[in-house]
Amino acid sequence: MRTERIDQVEEYILTNKTVTIDQLCEAFKVSKNTIRRDIGQLLDRGRIKKVYGGVTALPDSSLMTLTPYSLRNTSFEHEKDLICRQAASFIEDNDLIYIDTGTTSQNLIDYLGNKKCTIITNSLQVALKAVNYPNITLISLSGKLKRETLSFVGSTVEEALKTYNIGKAFLCCTGVTIENGLTNASMDEYQIKKIVVENSQCRYLLADHTKFGKFSLMTYSPMSAVEHVITDQNPPNDYLNFFNTHDINLHITTEEFFKSNTPQQADGTSNLQRSKLRGI
Repeated sequence: MRTERIDQVEEYILTNKTVTIDQLCEAFKVSKNTIRRDIGQLLDRGRIKKVYGGVTALPDSSLMTLTPYSLRNTSFEHEKDLICRQAASFIEDNDLIYIDTGTTSQNLIDYLGNKKCTIITNSLQVALKAVNYPNITLISLSGKLKRETLSFVGSTVEEALKTYNIGKAFLCCTGVTIENGLTNASMDEYQIKKIVVENSQCRYLLADHTKFGKFSLMTYSPMSAVEHVITDQNPPNDYLNFFNTHDINLHITTEEFFKSNTPQQADGTSNLQRSKLRGI
């Protein structure tokens, strides 16, 4: 659809900052006349402007681009670790799970203990960690290594994923909004994440508080397709209302939560009950 393409063209420009007409034609496989018409419509939105031979993005702090893995790995390490600890409590023996690429999910394996489960992943970091756990059956998806994300990408990964029926998928994102859903800055990983959402029975979003209200190049899933959101702080009220309306379970993970709850409660149920008591 033309409307959908125009949105994607806008996000492409905002992510790459300045692009030529030829780059846009190549990226979206359309003619120069088509791209010029799209740009004409996008100019009215006030987020881009014309420059010689192409277009450039106007400043917009809400759009997130792909930050190198080495830099992302050092931000909010403690919060991400707690999110992984909470996420691991939802995994049971004999589960078939998918662990997404991203710094938020890479420590999930460290909290599985002796649980016997099967993990599917295209994350190099997750695969390396799984080697140390003989109770885990690892299915590592092969493809071309993308060094910015330390993940394997490409058509071989996508085709392999289509053959698996995933029980629980633990997903990461570059940003998440109600309007744009779960977004990702890497075009190489977009289709992989989309296939995982379509082929999984239950989906968990792992996202620290900085991801809310931000969006990136491509939407790989609407927020309504997620059954659980695990984060480190309460998101704004409009998200809480959306979660209630769409039966999405919110789990807030903090150091105090793990200190004050018994092991039986550490599955996040008490967080959800507290949310409903507050009328969230």
